[in-house]
Amino acid sequence: MADRYLHWTNTRPGRTLSRRLGLPRPVPLHRWSAERPALEGGPVLHLTPVPPREGGAHSKDLAEVLDGVGLPVRSDAEPGTRYAAAVVDATGIRTVKELGRVHESLHPVARSLASCGRVVVLGSRPDPADHGQAAAQQALEGFVRSLGKELGGGRTAQLVRLAPEATAADAESTLRFLLSPKSAYVSGQVVEIGEAAASAGRPTEVTDWDRPLSGRTALVTGCARGIGESVAATLARDGAHVICLDVPQAEDDLTRVAEAVGGTALPLDITADDAGARIAGALPADGLDVLVHNAGITRDRRLANMSAERWGSVLDVNLDSVVRTTDHLLAAKALRPGTGRVVATASIAGIAGNTGQTNYAASKAGIIGLVRSLAPRAAAEHGVTVNAVAPGFIETKMTAAVPFFIREAGRRMNSHSQGGLPVDVAETTAWFAGPASYAVNGQIVRVCGQSLLGA
Repeated sequence: MADRYLHWTNTRPGRTLSRRLGLPRPVPLHRWSAERPALEGGPVLHLTPVPPREGGAHSKDLAEVLDGVGLPVRSDAEPGTRYAAAVVDATGIRTVKELGRVHESLHPVARSLASCGRVVVLGSRPDPADHGQAAAQQALEGFVRSLGKELGGGRTAQLVRLAPEATAADAESTLRFLLSPKSAYVSGQVVEIGEAAASAGRPTEVTDWDRPLSGRTALVTGCARGIGESVAATLARDGAHVICLDVPQAEDDLTRVAEAVGGTALPLDITADDAGARIAGALPADGLDVLVHNAGITRDRRLANMSAERWGSVLDVNLDSVVRTTDHLLAAKALRPGTGRVVATASIAGIAGNTGQTNYAASKAGIIGLVRSLAPRAAAEHGVTVNAVAPGFIETKMTAAVPFFIREAGRRMNSHSQGGLPVDVAETTAWFAGPASYAVNGQIVRVCGQSLLGA
């Protein structure tokens, strides 16, 4: 459904009137396209307010990684220059006083960030044995979340937190994602790059960043429409052969999607007792690289009016089927070690709750619990990473049916003052799914334009 307000505020009379009335003025976001694949508006500014600790590996490869994002890189701010992005290496900050260096670095260039620009702060994992360092590094989270709400103009801010043994090279896929138009609707997020996923194996170097999933097989559930359809198209764009799964009742739409992406249709009820075995039987001999759990339903009612059937069906589709099929495929060794990626779909409803959605919010909070529990074990025992996307207000047929005033509130109550698109969820999923994302594990990343709901 078209966002007429977004269109109107970007006309001359709309800009004038919205400014005078103090109304939100959303900026059309720069999303990835073949014609506009990179950020625009200037170079990347690489700032190092405090040198990394001696012998630390956090930043030794950072300059090389930034050189590969497709934009020129500058290390000194120049008056009057516009920047597509600013990357602040704050991994060396160990005291509260040193936080002033972050302000010192960004304050002069805060107004020089181009429309739809990016700020990425690199931090270190807070050290429980050093309360000064822990306080200073945790402070960066509040800083970034607030900055994302201040920047406006389609700009975003993120914190990438590196574990002690992680390097900038381990964060390359994450930095490429966050410093690209693919992350347009992701803001105020904290992503940890951790050594816990190292047992998933460092794959061979990615030779084609435009098609990082070439030669790999992905399976996407709930694929016949909406977000699932967009995920399938995006993974196929990145080179994957996609097995498209949805209920038999949606077989016509499922076949259409599979044909459009050059994939394979698999009509199957994901809640069936033998769903895991049937999926395993449909996979190629060399197994599965990417498993995307996107299938989901809503059966909204306030708890006092909610039947056991409404409660049970949502928990069965959205959560229990995810647990059962993932466990089966891991036990069957159907997910390839080293390249295996599980990406589940949570929701900000599972983080902040939502009236009339106790069942849905429970199921999506359960996804978060599953990811956090399973991720370290799946990496250690199977060489597989497990992560989740948590969408906010996304423009789909489902949200188009929401009453007007609630729909408008959902669109405007975020830092971008607009709803997201299915492709925003798909791009985040594709980043998790990439072979170079081996060190991203157990992460819950919200795709919500930094919604005012939740953390």
